[in-house]
Amino acid sequence: MRIGVLGAGQLGQMLALSGYPLGNRFSFFDTTGSPSADIGTTLSDASGTKLDDFLSQVDLVTYEFEHLPLVLVQQVAQQKALYPGVEALRVCQNREAEKALFDQLSIPVADYRLVSSADELAQACAALMQAGAPAVVAKSITEGYDGKGQAVLRDPAQAEEAWAQIGHARLIVEAFVTFVREVSIIAVRGQQGEVVFYPLAENNHADGILRYSLAPLPDLSDAVQQQAENYIHKLLDALDYVGVLTLELFQQADGTLLANEMAPRVHNSGHWTQNGAITSQFENHLRAVQGLPLGSTQAIAPTCMINIIGCMGDAAAILAVEGAHLHLYGKTERAGRKLGHVNLVAADIDTLLQRVNQVAALLPGSPPAVFSFSST
Repeated sequence: MRIGVLGAGQLGQMLALSGYPLGNRFSFFDTTGSPSADIGTTLSDASGTKLDDFLSQVDLVTYEFEHLPLVLVQQVAQQKALYPGVEALRVCQNREAEKALFDQLSIPVADYRLVSSADELAQACAALMQAGAPAVVAKSITEGYDGKGQAVLRDPAQAEEAWAQIGHARLIVEAFVTFVREVSIIAVRGQQGEVVFYPLAENNHADGILRYSLAPLPDLSDAVQQQAENYIHKLLDALDYVGVLTLELFQQADGTLLANEMAPRVHNSGHWTQNGAITSQFENHLRAVQGLPLGSTQAIAPTCMINIIGCMGDAAAILAVEGAHLHLYGKTERAGRKLGHVNLVAADIDTLLQRVNQVAALLPGSPPAVFSFSST
């Protein structure tokens, strides 16, 4: 089957690498002017004039990037099967719509307000802090990712500066959550509504960018895993979703999970599945959109993904670490840029953490990996 991908970054590249053994061939439609998926056929076109050419090459379409012109995606859906659908993309592009869906489905979130001016931001900040929040996070309604379009406020007096810094006409203001750890769950839904779930991963961020994801968690209770599965299952069904969906969550001390945001695609926190699960998130996404049986999501060993950010380390030294698998994206070095990742696999969690520290020391600027279960 010929599969079209809206977006042409590393996620699309990894989808294609997983799809070639299934007999798939790929065409990419890039709207950014900077494609990096050096595989298959790529059409770069910010105006959409080459869309018909792209669609003539493919049997169905998916996407690896949610910041796409909605009008363009609607045009695609009128001519080709599109998975996930337009509604999933619309919701995930807009934090206000996303929070409304969470509320509608009784998926708990941190207390939040919507604001349209610096004065309203200051008022929301004061109200949330009066209710007990130690700080608030102001986020743009649209276009924010990897920490972009966000600001942390610890005093209402910072509202003017934050408003100017973010530079959007409307913001969402969330109470800062005191959490034990940040986690994410990845689920896959097929065309007939069948659903499979991957084990929760613990995620470590620095400067708003994901640095480490580790799964399965050695201290995770079945109840917490089930809680996450229930939440994401509601989202999958409400959106009549087909493909991989990711839900990021905060786990509090009592085990309660609060939803942060979702992503309608394969996700950075699921890269560990390439080497640590029976079926990777990439292969399962392709199985789902083609109507094929979904693969097992069982973890085969403790695994940690380490993002390579900004500067490439010594590849030979990294590969000399036992259990290391290097995945590079073909990108040039640049501050804050994701150049690739390393998946580390080990027979037990203690050995895995030792290897994580070995590789982290080989990556310039990589912060220490501290996981909730290893900090005592």
